[in-house]
Amino acid sequence: MFFCNRMFDLLLEPSTLFGDLLGCLVSVVVLSIGVFLSWRGSPDIPRTLFATSPVYISVRKSKGSLSVERITLRDFVESKIPSLYLPFVPAWWLFNGHLQSIYSVLGDFSKVDNIVYHRKHLRLMDGGTLGLDFTPTNYENLKPETPIIVVMHGLTGGSFASYVRAVLARSCSPVEQNGFGYRAVVINFRGCAGTPITTPQLYSACHTDDLRQSLFYLSAMFPKAPLLGVGYSLGANVLTRYLAEEGGNSRLVSGCVVNCPWDLKQNNEKLLNTFAGRYIYHRAMGKSMQNVIRHHAGVLSKSPDTLMTKRVAAILAMKYPRGDEVDRIMMTFVGGTLPPFESAEAYYVCASSHKVLGDIRVPFLSINSADDPIVRTVPEDGAGNGYVVMSLTAGGGHLGWFEASDRLGEARSWIKKPVLEWLRAFGEDVVHEGQRGRPLHEVNGFVKEVGRDNIGCKEVGDEAGYISGTRCQEGLLSGF
Repeated sequence: MFFCNRMFDLLLEPSTLFGDLLGCLVSVVVLSIGVFLSWRGSPDIPRTLFATSPVYISVRKSKGSLSVERITLRDFVESKIPSLYLPFVPAWWLFNGHLQSIYSVLGDFSKVDNIVYHRKHLRLMDGGTLGLDFTPTNYENLKPETPIIVVMHGLTGGSFASYVRAVLARSCSPVEQNGFGYRAVVINFRGCAGTPITTPQLYSACHTDDLRQSLFYLSAMFPKAPLLGVGYSLGANVLTRYLAEEGGNSRLVSGCVVNCPWDLKQNNEKLLNTFAGRYIYHRAMGKSMQNVIRHHAGVLSKSPDTLMTKRVAAILAMKYPRGDEVDRIMMTFVGGTLPPFESAEAYYVCASSHKVLGDIRVPFLSINSADDPIVRTVPEDGAGNGYVVMSLTAGGGHLGWFEASDRLGEARSWIKKPVLEWLRAFGEDVVHEGQRGRPLHEVNGFVKEVGRDNIGCKEVGDEAGYISGTRCQEGLLSGF
């Protein structure tokens, strides 16, 4: 199996991220075998929870119909998202959250869901740059009302991530090829997936303005198109916080998040209290973030005597930094929030999204797995918000949910099923009423929202042109 060969190649090569973690991973595998011996393969039907106070949405009585009816969000989900009521059966050789999560990082996805993107660079008012990857490449020629899927990737992922491509390959294929015929744009964080760093600022779990400004641009470019939000891991946290901050003014008509980390402080503490959490997952995330900083060290430390330069040097000097160590030194300082946080714990408390669920005012679906080794705490009650649907599977790991495929030793994604059903339902069946977001205007070439003069964006050309969706920046782990 390619997965097994790839895992051991990485583990045994001293120069790689996992080179010094062989013993730790062997321990996890031994533990997994013990779990497997007691496993009975019982069906895993997701537990999907709704608030007791219903929310009503307007839907078409039939496809393409002009007749509209009002039904509860619960009734709509039960009829249009059938995957949430069918079992997830993991591949027999990926029988727990550890193996599912590891496969999401080390599995070979280069031959599936191949996508070509057209990249545009957005320059923000603070001088920063975002890489927006559009697909299909003829997206500007589609009908004005064609839905747009807006994707926020994980910690150091990007448009190349397999979990992103798994959804977009189907949803953005032409209808005659059994696709949805939608458009999509992946918002690559500053410095990720080849996006240049043009200011001494990165991104963080609480910085929502980069998403907000990207939505200004998309709304101005496609004013008739409904914008459907999808977020994974760290990107899920950013998406959730954006929806909560905007409330009824959200430019996104719906949101779907996968493996959102929710209570960052509590989940960090639980990671540090487990052997695999402290020595495998935390260090994998820390090393991947270190590689992002290393790739852009020249820009971030341009001035030799600044605090930024000292912090970059401190990060690069660490052999295998944990994620919370990188957060303490760097993300609290340049994660997009001013003034900087005093500690990583203060950053986690502020950035956590579980406490803002009650402020969301668009239909919102969250999917987590109970055996996710990174996200151990999930707010299953959805804060009692009728717009929020919380779904929890027993298995699936972190950005995993792999089922056995028809080919021996390979697996296919289960999670794309409910995500695609959600996107199709809100792209085709729901009637989106009223204006989304405050009015936009242009000031000195920057697209801004009326009443928000401090943020805005403008396109700065197509320098990147067309790029392959399977191209990954060296040293990054897309599974996190």
